Amino acid sequence: MAENLQDEPTIGKLVVDAQRDISKLISAEIQLAKAELAVSVKAGGFGVVFFAVAAFMGLMALIIFSVTAAYLINWDGNGLSLKWSFLIVTGFYLLVAGILAFLGIRSVKKVSGPKRAIAQAKQNKKAFKKA
Repeated sequence: MAENLQDEPTIGKLVVDAQRDISKLISAEIQLAKAELAVSVKAGGFGVVFFAVAAFMGLMALIIFSVTAAYLINWDGNGLSLKWSFLIVTGFYLLVAGILAFLGIRSVKKVSGPKRAIAQAKQNKKAFKKA
């Protein structure tokens, strides 16, 4: 009977083991949260890039190509009036900028918190309350 008691762990050892396991669990949850946030930040980065490209394209195209296109539509006075030519070109660039802004907003909306890590933490909290 004395040998049986020696094989069983002491309360102190059980407490130390529990603390170690809880520490490992918390560390694993933190790693999961970091991994999820990295994916979300990457998606947000793409959204920012879309916004930057939309702004750059809008400015450069508005200055250079719009003048050329308006004069092309006017065709040395034989086409549309010059004022209508410039209005058509401006409308086209607003449409392109709107599409790029839509793509940027859609990418930014994909950014979210670490859902799996939060769910796992809630499950662990419930398990600790039951124990």
